[in-house]
Amino acid sequence: MKQGLFAAAALAAVLAAAPAAADPLSDAVKKDMPALMTLYKELHAAPELSMQEVKTSAKLAAEAKKLGFEVTTGVGKTGVVAVMRNGPGPVLLLRADMDGLPVVEQTGLPFASKVRATSVSGTESGVMHACGHDTHMSAWVGTARRLTAMKDQWSGTLVMILQPGEETGQGARAMLEDGLYTRFPKPTHAIAFHDSASLPAGVLGYTPGPSFANVDSVDIVVRGLGGHGAVPQNTKDPVVLGARIVGALQTLVSRELDPQDAAVVTVGSFQGGTKHNIISDEATLLLTVRSYNQKTRKMLLDGIARIAKGEAIAAGVPEDRMPVVKIRDGEFTPAAINTEGLTDSTVALFRTRFGQDRVRAVPPPMVGEDFGRYHLEDSKIESLIFWVGGVPQAKWDAVDGDTAKLPSLHSPFWAPEADTVISTATEAMVTAAMGVIGKS
Repeated sequence: MKQGLFAAAALAAVLAAAPAAADPLSDAVKKDMPALMTLYKELHAAPELSMQEVKTSAKLAAEAKKLGFEVTTGVGKTGVVAVMRNGPGPVLLLRADMDGLPVVEQTGLPFASKVRATSVSGTESGVMHACGHDTHMSAWVGTARRLTAMKDQWSGTLVMILQPGEETGQGARAMLEDGLYTRFPKPTHAIAFHDSASLPAGVLGYTPGPSFANVDSVDIVVRGLGGHGAVPQNTKDPVVLGARIVGALQTLVSRELDPQDAAVVTVGSFQGGTKHNIISDEATLLLTVRSYNQKTRKMLLDGIARIAKGEAIAAGVPEDRMPVVKIRDGEFTPAAINTEGLTDSTVALFRTRFGQDRVRAVPPPMVGEDFGRYHLEDSKIESLIFWVGGVPQAKWDAVDGDTAKLPSLHSPFWAPEADTVISTATEAMVTAAMGVIGKS
């Protein structure tokens, strides 16, 4: 880390001393933007669903090969690992995610996606880059081009990865299980960015510490004793019991959690019964559970199991018909942690390059992002994921920054100001990278 800190300080001094009119990095990115925008439009028009990013990964792997990276495809099914060794020093992992979403695009863009595909679960739908991963990939290529051109200014190893399946929480796990840290140089630092529908275009956002949430999916199978709707006294109604459980679950956050902590327990689906006059013998609740730390996560998950069983006992359900609570470990996404040293040094560089007004501390959202797995796998790895605003300034001003009146990520109407996102993200990623591997 010492080398990265010294490099960051040296780079900040150089940037501060440079005349405003002379900015080789910014100028180089501007020259590359027409090509990057062509790539962006191609990617936007041809999205692929999670763990199916075959054509996307092939296209971008070819770009990395042209730049001289050692490229391996098929890592974690469709992931790409591009390695460039350039002398002694830190090993820096830079990630972009590739997958689109099962959303029918309604942006009206001339290059809007018309793709339809079937997910691994068998659902057919339209496909759209409604989370902006096309901007991520375009900036990934832009960053690779700039760092390749600047090889005389840095020393270390670049491990640039293209990750599948971020939207389903599968991709980072799949790449790690396929030997990302054993088959390739193991990183000392990991950096990524995400476009934002909650910041004006070109504004950078960062969050110290937890920057995304733990995300758990929990199923509760509520078991009762079925029968005729006209004789409820002979049954144990799982719908009524399920409703009690839903109500009681709300007390986990409102009455058991420290008000200064944050968490979400949402019942997203309640399925039970088949007909008006039949009391079923089973109902199923599907929950999403969100937190920022392991202590809170454990409290919530333990509480869900306790409440489900307790309400069943109170309802007189027999012991052999107690609810079954299943935590879907395979769908768990850990919180993404921005480590202190890398966050502080990089934010200082961002403020020097972009100015104070374009770099903002932002609160963490309750959404998930499996980038957190790269640090979770080894807590010694310094980690940072930051935001790059994508809302066109005119649209931001028109609603006075009220994001509730703007399309969100995952919306069929999300259309970031792509050129600003890509150019800003490329400059920011190169700046962050040089803070780690730049020669002092």
